[in-house]
This record gives sequence, C-alpha cells and structure tokens, in this order.
Amino acid sequence: MRLNSQDSTIKRNYLQKYRFLMKEYELVKKKEHPKYKFVWEFYESTDTDRRTFLKYYNRYKQSGKESDLLPRKRGPKWKSRCPLPFIENKVLSLREKGLNRYEIIHILKPKLKSHTPSPSGVYNIFKRHNVNRLRPPMKANKRLIIKKKAGELGHIDSHYLSKCIIHSESRHRYLVVVIDSCTRVAWAELVDDIKSLSVMFAALKCFNILADHYNIRFQEVLTDNGPEFGTKVSKKKDNHPFERMLMELEVKHRYTRPYRPQTNGKAERFWRTIEENLLHETTFDSVDELKEELLQYLYYYNQERPHQGIGGITPVEFNKNCPRIT
Repeated sequence: MRLNSQDSTIKRNYLQKYRFLMKEYELVKKKEHPKYKFVWEFYESTDTDRRTFLKYYNRYKQSGKESDLLPRKRGPKWKSRCPLPFIENKVLSLREKGLNRYEIIHILKPKLKSHTPSPSGVYNIFKRHNVNRLRPPMKANKRLIIKKKAGELGHIDSHYLSKCIIHSESRHRYLVVVIDSCTRVAWAELVDDIKSLSVMFAALKCFNILADHYNIRFQEVLTDNGPEFGTKVSKKKDNHPFERMLMELEVKHRYTRPYRPQTNGKAERFWRTIEENLLHETTFDSVDELKEELLQYLYYYNQERPHQGIGGITPVEFNKNCPRIT
C-alpha cells in the first residue's frame, strides 16, 4: 500500500511553479520579457498574488535554499511570541511615559538585543493591558522634559516686544532668555534685533551670569529651528556665530520638532509670565528704564517668586540643593 505521507508530488509542484515564476519575474524586471512589459501584467496573467510571491521570492534570495520556497508550518509560536514578564513590565512602564511602540523599541534594543519585541509585539502588549490608546496623563508625561541636575539642559528662545514698549519709539526690540530645565533659574537680555550675532552675544552673557551667580553650566541647550539659532547641517555650523559659540563652550545643541513650540514649553511659559507681570500694557520712558525694570524682575523671578513646577519654592532655593553636572 502506498504511503501518502512520503509523497513528494506537492513539494515538486511548488518548486516547479516558483522556479518558473521567478524566471518570468526576473525577465520582466530586466525588461527582456517577450510578452509582459509591466510586472502587474505578469501577476494578472499567471494569477499570482503579489505579496505572497514576493514573500517567497525574497526569502529564497536571502538564503539561496529552495526549501524556502515551500510553505512553512503555520500556527502560533507561543514560546517566541510571548515576551518574558520583565520585558512586558518594561514596555508598560515606558508606555506610561507616553512613548509609542517605535520609541520603546529604540530604548530597549541596546539592552535586550535579540530579545527585543517587534513593533507588532509591543502593540500586542499595549492591547492586552488596554493601553493601546494614550490616556491624558500619558500624553502629559510625554510632553514633559524631566531633568534632575542643574545644567543638564538649557532652554533658549527669543521673544519680540511691542513697538510701543518704549515711549516715543516705534521699533521692535527683542528678549533672549536662557532657562535651566531643572531649577527654572532664568536670565534674559534685551537686544535690538535677532540676528545670529546679536543672539549669540546675548546668550553668552546669560551663560556667564548663570555660571557666576548661580553656578549653572550647561551640558546641552534646546532651541527652536529659527535661523538665529543655527542650522542642523553640520557643514555650515562652523560659520554660524551661535553654533560656533556652543562648539567652543562644548555645549550640545538640540532642536525642537518643527511647528511644535510645546517642546520648548519652559521658555514659552516664561514669556507668558513676563508679559503678564511686566510688559503687558506698559510703556517705558527709555531703553535704560526697560533694562532696569527687567533686571529687577529677573531678581524677583529667581529669588522671590514661588514656582509651581518645583514644588512651590523659588528657583534659587531649589538650586541650592540641586545636584550638578560633573
């Protein structure tokens, strides 16, 4: 009696079919096929599903083994598809910070290497724990840039003032601010324009004041993508005043996402605060008076004003016991 389990007819038919299809496909791709001009004509004529064919074709090209042209055993591979509990816990803890699957994989890959779950595997973990959609607290966590040391990150931004800020003048003036992300200590300088050279000198003066009076020296700074703050093109950085200053000070430059001012939210919030407390509907008799009022306000902001983001204490008080960048 014939044993059907040892019949290799199906195997031969599969191999014969794919040898023929691959030969035809490669002729079409080389534009040497006598009948088909486009690949879609080849698929329609041979009644071949494009995705299925390319799956087997690419698998064979990578290994060179004809056995890869045969269908594989189907079914859930539960031992490889179920992540270990500690991996699942890591994924969930990162998800609570509002990260998506690709950001989580980027963080886990250096540590887990070959055990890193795939994007679909990470999404399955989300779905099992009902966190596949971001909740409001998770969205809020993602917007936070949390730094635990003074000088770890500085926020830099520029802000234009009303033309009527100084009596009998009709021209724009600008402020440049540097804020420490951890302690919220801030310093701002008044400039006549926001050309790169003016912004560079203003930022350098802020750096020196924060270093001398508050012992804060920055490791990284974050700015928007304005031309006054430089360019992401590495070849042009040497010729830009602001970029050159950061290179000389050995400070790393980070940029916000385009059209996403929330990334530099601490600087944006500072502008709102200073507008409400100092600048709104206020006119000054001269530039010197404006500079004097700005100086007094910065003292008040750093020394006396409680800050909600650091537990209701002043930035200077928080800065006293804050660890430093070594």
